[in-house]
Amino acid sequence: MTPIPRSALVLGLAGTIPFIWGVITLLDGNLHLWGSNMMGQRFVGPYVQLFYGSVILSFMSGVLWGFATKATGKLATIGYVLSVLPALWAFFMTGSGPITASMNLITGFIAVLMLDWFFWKAGLAPEWWMRLRIMISVIVIACLLVAVL
Repeated sequence: MTPIPRSALVLGLAGTIPFIWGVITLLDGNLHLWGSNMMGQRFVGPYVQLFYGSVILSFMSGVLWGFATKATGKLATIGYVLSVLPALWAFFMTGSGPITASMNLITGFIAVLMLDWFFWKAGLAPEWWMRLRIMISVIVIACLLVAVL
């Protein structure tokens, strides 16, 4: 079993910081106020999670597109089509209120995890990919659930 490259692990976990920050500022009014004053309302509570979550779903589309470039024929076509879905989902499904948009992001991140598995199972993603993606997805989804509940 190939270990997750340290840089991928560190950067992947660092990518969860805005989701964690959103939870912390949702639960701590003083930190929410400080964050709002220092960075603006969009960078605290569920709003940072929604904005950043949309960015990350779009980023994951690019990652999946990269995996699709390793395929040929019908598998490549399927890969390219599947790879654009997370960005489209983020674009169309995160414009409502914070609870509905958070639920839609949760759905999007679960769907991306299924797409990750598809590309991984097809041999287009690194051997360690699913271990990294499951870990990150659990953190992100748990943080988004706090905003929903």
